[in-house]
Amino acid sequence: MSENVETEEKKELKRAMGPKLLLLFIVGDILGTGVYALTGKVAGEVGGAAWAPILLAFAVATVTAFSYLELVTKYPQAAGAALYTHKAFGIHFVTFLVTFAVLSSGITSAATASKFLAENFIIGFDLDWGPTGVTAIAVTFIVVLALINLRGVGESIKFNVVLTLIELTGLLIVIVIGFWAMSQGNVDFSNVVVFEAEANKGVFLAITAATSLAFFSMVGFEDSVNMAEETHNPVKIFPKVMLTGLSITAVVYVLVSITAVAIVPIGRLSESATPLLEVVQVGAPGIPVDVIYPFLSIFAVANTALINMLMASRLIYGMAKQDVLPRSLSKVLPGRRSPWAAIIFTTAIAAALIITVTNFMGSETVSALGGTTALLLLIVFTVVNIACIVLRRKPIDRDHFKAPKILPYIGAITCAFLVGPWAQDPIEYQIAGVMLALGVVLWALNWLWNRSVRAKRTRFSDPENLDA
Repeated sequence: MSENVETEEKKELKRAMGPKLLLLFIVGDILGTGVYALTGKVAGEVGGAAWAPILLAFAVATVTAFSYLELVTKYPQAAGAALYTHKAFGIHFVTFLVTFAVLSSGITSAATASKFLAENFIIGFDLDWGPTGVTAIAVTFIVVLALINLRGVGESIKFNVVLTLIELTGLLIVIVIGFWAMSQGNVDFSNVVVFEAEANKGVFLAITAATSLAFFSMVGFEDSVNMAEETHNPVKIFPKVMLTGLSITAVVYVLVSITAVAIVPIGRLSESATPLLEVVQVGAPGIPVDVIYPFLSIFAVANTALINMLMASRLIYGMAKQDVLPRSLSKVLPGRRSPWAAIIFTTAIAAALIITVTNFMGSETVSALGGTTALLLLIVFTVVNIACIVLRRKPIDRDHFKAPKILPYIGAITCAFLVGPWAQDPIEYQIAGVMLALGVVLWALNWLWNRSVRAKRTRFSDPENLDA
């Protein structure tokens, strides 16, 4: 009886989000590190027409969003891509690879945000610490996130709303400064339609590579499927709100990219670690907005890093709890019940990633980490689109959103295309390969232990609760 009451109370708590809060959650999840850190890198690939890859990335993300909408309203559990993969194929190792790719993308995204935060911290306090100082601050920030997660952190919608408004404020400042500079006649709009590819790339390959990089700016919408169980009437509300959120962010991103390339020379923009700060400084030199802008940027990316590290540690914990990874990774603090082993494990990977990639790539660290995040998620999205096609053969007896029949096919093809070597930097394959290889090694060691010592199979017992 008490168990039934507890279940009912849990359901009451979950149906707490209406369309406005859900929209802010989705917009806040998409906004963040990508546009703040990689606008210059995208412009460096294609020149002034940096808006074009952003629109293409938006199109690819939107097509895949339709598949997510069909699946999340069909299976409204919070496990996301892992659950859809498992229901479609039923192969435990494939489910594991998709799950580990998702958590790896969270770690690389958090590492990207940490590096960008460190660069803004140094600019904001006018420090001259060099690459070593940036690395130290980034690693320190990752450790701080671990301490916060160890204390016990749940997703707070109100906190997300506040940080979403900060993120939007930073981007709106760039757009307003752009319009102000236009009114002063200081903008050369001819730059906005100029394609400038590298000598060894044609326009098509340059746009493809830039689209893959810009895709990092559009990710985040897939996290919102975890809120379907907490939304009033999700079958009706969720599709409209998710597509609206994607559209809003796309409009903001396009305006920001047009403003950036119109005001700042492409060379300066592409070489800067803080490209939007360059826009503020060049577009409004007499207004001291650049003094506070680095701190706005810090807040804009901090929440992204916190949520991603929280998600990654929870997935590690969930897999260890189900004996898919070594059970020692499922250990929790006695009092706070925080998964301390998983948090330490994911923090160590993120810190090692920042240190290694920074020393190897130098000034290209943010681009490499952001590109790796996009690569990993493009792989996951390819699988999700295929899963959507497969699961259409398994109808369920209740209403749910249905995407146009052709869209999952288009989504699978476009995402798979952007995974190819023509769209990715080799370093991104190396980073993603090392992270996935680490997961496979852990899986193999655990498989051997389970088989030889515990006499049990290594398989997901409850994929619906992977993020528990």
